[in-house]
Amino acid sequence: MAGFVGGNLSSFVKWGSEIPFPPREAGRISPPFAILKALGLNAEDMTYVFTGHVINYGVALVHQGFSVVFGLLYCLLAIPIPLVTLWQGLAFGLIVTVVFHAILLPLGGWAPQIWDISAHETFSEVLGHLLWAWTIEIVRRAMLCTREAR
Repeated sequence: MAGFVGGNLSSFVKWGSEIPFPPREAGRISPPFAILKALGLNAEDMTYVFTGHVINYGVALVHQGFSVVFGLLYCLLAIPIPLVTLWQGLAFGLIVTVVFHAILLPLGGWAPQIWDISAHETFSEVLGHLLWAWTIEIVRRAMLCTREAR
């Protein structure tokens, strides 16, 4: 349960970190959008309007799904492999950032190579993923404490 709750909450934390620190140069599509297009889906049409803003629900679902899956993975691994929680989850966030943004996303053609992005983009992704992973750990600990208190 902690992985599901932490994954959902941390997704919103990651999105929130992208407001003051956008993770891409203007005009470049997001990796979730690129993945949807690579799957042959019409990502441009996956939208709804909320308070006058056009929101891409396809991108939102990929982003949220990623976060929940890795939130669940983190919480499942945290007990048998406590090293996963190193630095209150920050090490996990850093590893996920490197694996995805330096290896898998460029390999799939869904993001530029790490040496082709600016320091600002790198800062945004690292900070966002550190906050994301830390949020999962905070939820995991809180739910563990609540369960133990009963």
